[in-house]
Amino acid sequence: MRKVISIVFGLLFVLFAAFQYNDPDPLVWVPIYLVAAIACFMAFAGVGSPAVYVAIAAGYVVAAIYQWPPRFEGFLFSEIGMRSTNIELAREAGGLAICAVVMVLLALLMRQLQSIRR
Repeated sequence: MRKVISIVFGLLFVLFAAFQYNDPDPLVWVPIYLVAAIACFMAFAGVGSPAVYVAIAAGYVVAAIYQWPPRFEGFLFSEIGMRSTNIELAREAGGLAICAVVMVLLALLMRQLQSIRR
């Protein structure tokens, strides 16, 4: 289960990073998604402690809260373009939240792996 989840999300996060090529601030968002991808590949290899994944998740949660728009207007998945800044901020906060949830899941899976190894 750990290997499947980590490889699927690792590849998704690499794809998310690739989609940032035309973003106004790719130097911010590409590393954000690549850190998540690297963490997933580390979990795939069984490397890293659960505390590392929890710390990364906490960073993503703080960033998602900081990124949350002043007025939530939705995510508007039916549109590709940016209709308003609030929608773009919500999408960015949502991406950070996805990263946080996956890191918590990896922390739990790595904790389980460590208990099996003992």
